[in-house]
Amino acid sequence: MKGINPVTGSYGRADAGLDASQRPTGGSTALLDRVDSSGDFENYEYSADPRVTQHDVRAALGPDADALMSEADVDVDELIRLLNAETTMLPPIVIPDEASADTVGKTAAAKSDSKPEDGLATAVKTWKKRFLKGAVLAVMITLTGGGAAALAMNKSVTLDVDGERQTVRSFGGTVGEVLDDAGIQVGAHDALSPSPQASVGDGGVIKLERGRQLTLVVDGEQRESWVRATTVGEALTQLGLDDLNKQGTWFSAPVGSEVPLDGMTLEVKTLKSITLFDGGNKPKDLTTTAVTAEELLKELNLDLGKEDVIKGGLEFKLLDGAEVHISRTGVSVINETQAIDPEVRTIDDPELEQGKEIVEEEGTPGEKIVTLRITKKNGKEIDREELSTKVVKKAKDKVVRVGTKQPPQPQISDGAVWDSLAQCEATGNWSINTGNGYYGGLQFNKSTWDAYGGGQYAAYPHEASREQQIAIATKVRDDRGGYGAWPHCSSKLGLPK
Repeated sequence: MKGINPVTGSYGRADAGLDASQRPTGGSTALLDRVDSSGDFENYEYSADPRVTQHDVRAALGPDADALMSEADVDVDELIRLLNAETTMLPPIVIPDEASADTVGKTAAAKSDSKPEDGLATAVKTWKKRFLKGAVLAVMITLTGGGAAALAMNKSVTLDVDGERQTVRSFGGTVGEVLDDAGIQVGAHDALSPSPQASVGDGGVIKLERGRQLTLVVDGEQRESWVRATTVGEALTQLGLDDLNKQGTWFSAPVGSEVPLDGMTLEVKTLKSITLFDGGNKPKDLTTTAVTAEELLKELNLDLGKEDVIKGGLEFKLLDGAEVHISRTGVSVINETQAIDPEVRTIDDPELEQGKEIVEEEGTPGEKIVTLRITKKNGKEIDREELSTKVVKKAKDKVVRVGTKQPPQPQISDGAVWDSLAQCEATGNWSINTGNGYYGGLQFNKSTWDAYGGGQYAAYPHEASREQQIAIATKVRDDRGGYGAWPHCSSKLGLPK
């Protein structure tokens, strides 16, 4: 970096002739430029001319420039002459390295209203903002003995930053200049009152509320917000979320804790009423701040078995009024004593009429031990698997004598008529059973068969012989006075009803 002497126009190192404590930080500029249109002087921004101009003096003195110079009994030109006489006390103008000596020389020789190169212009304006006002003040104090002129320029201002007040003294004429003097930067999300360009006088108050980035996670849902609050509670109010700050809500940081200037992440879990269905247990109503089913299990110290399942999975999100269903599946191995039914051994008895049975020996049941794998779901058995069996007592067979003697066949008449009727009713099949409730060649129902004594031959008509069925049919015909029990076929065959 190089520098220009505002009196001689020569340039060299910007910090030449200064000790370490006096050397300025090169190239810095004010955060907020001073703009004020009050009074007769319309623009209080310093000029880019390397020399001190009338414009610069008025910019340094502000809107009361004429009154201040009148009190000091000095005009602008005289003040510039006095400033030049004191210039050796000021550091040189810091300019960027890319501004060449030729450019500096040409700029210094140009008229005061010419436009310098951008790098040089910035350096000149920065120098004037930082040092010229102090130089003007020093001259004015010398002329007035520290009177009204100095007091008018050196004002007391109250800074209210996030509710904390401090009083500073500044030569700045605008809010932005006072903040710049105090080393306070205004961020994009800050709220400043008055505006940076507004004028500020002695006793003025500047209020700055600094923005803080708040990452808010409510029951797993994340949102990014900027707040101008210093505590968590104030931030919730500013975001219109006061309803979260109620009994039972869990916060990752206390509601009264500070929101850091560099921001924070705040996690909030609301209180929810849910119903838990855990296996075969009775449903349980409870309250929780858990966000997911997995968090609820941890909160209640509940474990899941390998075969256990939560409806909706571990990530099932809990809302107020939610139902959580846990399906419990348990497997156990047991030994069970079971009876062994005796087998039935039959003996044909030719002396006993067919269809009759006589128990010769009752038999006795045996006993076995069966190893079973039992699977239960929610307390109810859903499956059992036999793993092994051990017989501890054999069963003794039951012996039954079964009659094989054929009963005598009844004497029948009109066999040809009954055969014709059976042909019409059942295609001549005396053993037919279609499942329609009618049996045998003559299609008896069970109640008629039993009522007329068919049970002496067989339990059902189709199990009896042709002759036996005709014998029962003859009883029906004689009892009813004709073949009316078979209306369709008797009409077809021309039989009397």
